Amino acid sequence: MNSIWNNEYGEMALHLVIALAAGGIIGLERSYHGRPAGFRTHALVCIASTVLMILTVYHVKWFEASFLERVTIDPTRMAQGIMTGIGFLGAGVIMKEGLTVRGLTTAASIWITAAIGILIGVGFYFPAGIATAMTLIVLSVFRWIERRMPIEFYANLTVAFLRDAALPEAELRAMVERQGFAVANMNYSVANEGRIFEYHMVIHSPDRSNTRQLSEALNAVSSVMAFRISPTGD
Repeated sequence: MNSIWNNEYGEMALHLVIALAAGGIIGLERSYHGRPAGFRTHALVCIASTVLMILTVYHVKWFEASFLERVTIDPTRMAQGIMTGIGFLGAGVIMKEGLTVRGLTTAASIWITAAIGILIGVGFYFPAGIATAMTLIVLSVFRWIERRMPIEFYANLTVAFLRDAALPEAELRAMVERQGFAVANMNYSVANEGRIFEYHMVIHSPDRSNTRQLSEALNAVSSVMAFRISPTGD
């Protein structure tokens, strides 16, 4: 058995299997929470990073310089190239809906998965294992802590009226504040060829559950044509 793992090809296979496991575990957590980049994406990212590092670490298998040539191999350049390329993949999962930005945590998890793949490709299994465990802790345990921390809840609120029946700004502000929210700023727009007048505002409250009360209050106003409350969290 020892002779198998001492073989370089056996070591390469071990790198790839561990990369598959590490990337898959992180991806499962993302898939569980319904993220677009989940199980398969993270597994492929980790394997790809490992493959590219194997290419560099075991360069003697495919690159041999003559004794008259002096060639310097710098494995860190491959790592730099991997992390640069992963930046484009991570940017693809970040979505912007109005003032709301989503996907930042998934982008960060893709980036750390690539870094873990690099560690595995070099053969640093212990720090790769620690990094995988810490990543899972951040994605799961920290989520649990974050939900129980007294964090101010922020959301984007859009309320639409017929142009001739728009609720005065002072009345709308008072309604929002009665439901436990404070208005951070206010913007205005006209849509549907000038027929619809819209208020756009950022609101915040120490209690996330106030969102339901606010939606019920807005729904009870007959002049409200449409409204949308969009949390600004990831």
